[in-house]
Amino acid sequence: MVYLEESYLDVGIKNDPVLFSQAMECSQPNKWINAMKDKVKSMEQNRVWDPIELPNEYKRVGCKCLFKTKYDLNSNIDIYKVRLVAKDYTQKDGIDYKETFSPVPKEDTLRGDLEEEVYMDQPEGFLDEGKGHMVYKLKKSIYGLKQAS
Repeated sequence: MVYLEESYLDVGIKNDPVLFSQAMECSQPNKWINAMKDKVKSMEQNRVWDPIELPNEYKRVGCKCLFKTKYDLNSNIDIYKVRLVAKDYTQKDGIDYKETFSPVPKEDTLRGDLEEEVYMDQPEGFLDEGKGHMVYKLKKSIYGLKQAS
């Protein structure tokens, strides 16, 4: 129903930025910046990662932001939503992950803790000040990782 309404009203995904640079060039870049700050702050509060130097024997997994404008019932912009996702196509079987599983109702699997060591780039436009050369060692699974399922 939402998809049909968005299509009918000609709003939604085709008006949302695809790249960080597009979000910064739109009419409301500060709205996207604030949404990104909220996302990064939430992930830090939930202890999803630790910023560290990339160990020599590991490679980094890329990441990107997905931008989505949410509308209220009157078709006015309600929320600027950003989701940080890993670029799973850069992960190698046996190196960045061992196996993938579908979710099951077991307490240990609901936490999303990672067993493998996965190092992710910092999101574009949000490099930690003075730590731009560092990566995030992921402690929990995020969208886009092979382990996310």
